[in-house]
Amino acid sequence: MPEKPFSDAHSGTSPESRPEAMSGAYAPVVSFVPTTAQCLALWDAYDMLPNIRSHSLTVACIAETLARSAAAAGLPVDVDAVRAAALLHDLAKTYTIRHGGNHSQLGGAWVQELTGNPALAQGVIHHVHWPFSVDIRAHFLPLIIIYSDKRVKHNRVVSLTERFEDLLHRYGATPDIRQRIGRSFAQAREIEDALIQTLGFQTDADIAHCRGLVE
Repeated sequence: MPEKPFSDAHSGTSPESRPEAMSGAYAPVVSFVPTTAQCLALWDAYDMLPNIRSHSLTVACIAETLARSAAAAGLPVDVDAVRAAALLHDLAKTYTIRHGGNHSQLGGAWVQELTGNPALAQGVIHHVHWPFSVDIRAHFLPLIIIYSDKRVKHNRVVSLTERFEDLLHRYGATPDIRQRIGRSFAQAREIEDALIQTLGFQTDADIAHCRGLVE
């Protein structure tokens, strides 16, 4: 596969935090909307940890299922773009585990550099929190990445309640952190309610096939 050189102005990131710095090689060239195979090649280039790969596959299963349902309902949704954003949402997670930093911001910068696709980059940057109104029709891709991510605990499909109880247990060390987790939980609930109202989404039945996907 051909390789893509990076400029010195790599989306504002320092040389040591660029994707190629992780594996000692340049990242492969990918499409504006990367195929699944291209996303997996990027996982390899960035040395993504196995547990993060499993998590991402399950998130992508949920996101693609909801995207297909939205497209069938007449929403202007690019199913392939949703799948790619889901597969790449934790692209920088391994790097930040090892070296520190914000994985959503760094990952978004990498995805923008690699694909030139601002919609995918937006989905990666905002997969932890969406700072605008919850409008499924106007902002389907980033909102569905948030929601799908919040339905997966490690690599298992769980309820929002179970997912956020786990987040509180693992990360809720201070009142401020617990408050932020609470706001994130409220937003995920709002997205879920919007999916139910807009698509008739059945929160368990419609994504049952994603359970046990990588177990």
